[in-house]
Amino acid sequence: MTEILVSEVGPRDGLQSIKAIMPLAAKKAWIVAEAAAGVREIEVGSFVPPSLLPQMADTAELVRFARDIPGLNVVALVPNAKGAGRAVEAGVHGLSIPFSMSETHSIRNVRKDHPAMLAEIAEAARIAREAGAHFAVGLATAFGCTIEGSVPEDQVVRLATAAAEAGALEFSLSDTTGYADPAQVRRLVRKVKAAVGAEMLTTLHLHNTRGLGLANALAGLEEGITTLDASLGGLGGCPFAPGASGNLVTEDLVLMLNSMGFSTGIDLEKLLEVRSILIEALPGEPLYGFTPDAGPMLDYNERIAR
Repeated sequence: MTEILVSEVGPRDGLQSIKAIMPLAAKKAWIVAEAAAGVREIEVGSFVPPSLLPQMADTAELVRFARDIPGLNVVALVPNAKGAGRAVEAGVHGLSIPFSMSETHSIRNVRKDHPAMLAEIAEAARIAREAGAHFAVGLATAFGCTIEGSVPEDQVVRLATAAAEAGALEFSLSDTTGYADPAQVRRLVRKVKAAVGAEMLTTLHLHNTRGLGLANALAGLEEGITTLDASLGGLGGCPFAPGASGNLVTEDLVLMLNSMGFSTGIDLEKLLEVRSILIEALPGEPLYGFTPDAGPMLDYNERIAR
């Protein structure tokens, strides 16, 4: 049975995109409940200046808290080398830095062009390496940009290669704007793997903005992807990419993977119960997902036992 890692990014990518600030106690309860449901990796926040994203001001405290949860891989996003230093000081197991394939988006998102970002990646890689933390690079807007439009696939390959040379240990392809389609996912996964090595491209970060999230996830799985990012209730999107709403819904993804016979280690019934924490802590904030509305299929347990 193939093991697939479902990486929960809601506490970071979900919460950074909404105006409400979730109380620290509720964030801790969310992380504990997801870990109890079998989620093995959670992106608990990002080390960005609180003045830019006050929703992330408590990330260091969350890292220290989550590290005490047995079996949980605690990761965080960092925008630059300075953020990487704060992340390793807090004790993250892993950190990732977004590297936008659209230079315009990069400038708007982290205020740096491509050469400047490659320098930040090299320094962040050094900081992570010296601290013994895993270092990944998220190839953002890899499938298209709401500002520039199409992003040439050869450009993605070239920048991924440069990031590997700068010290990236692992890559994710990120559909930041929800533009990807299954054929494009298959094509770009193959090209990037051929350039940097199959073992270095493991992850897809998908949005469901146009309803293609699960189809794109399946296309990635067929190309050997083993980690899929998702957000409970579909919270999130990139606040610096207009119209980029709707992360892949964790509950729907887990239902699909478990039903197909993949091993996720996640108990769907327990996962569905976690939504109550978000409903109480974020009143009025819409949550998405077909599975929470319809519930698991009657023969669901039989399916996952096969």
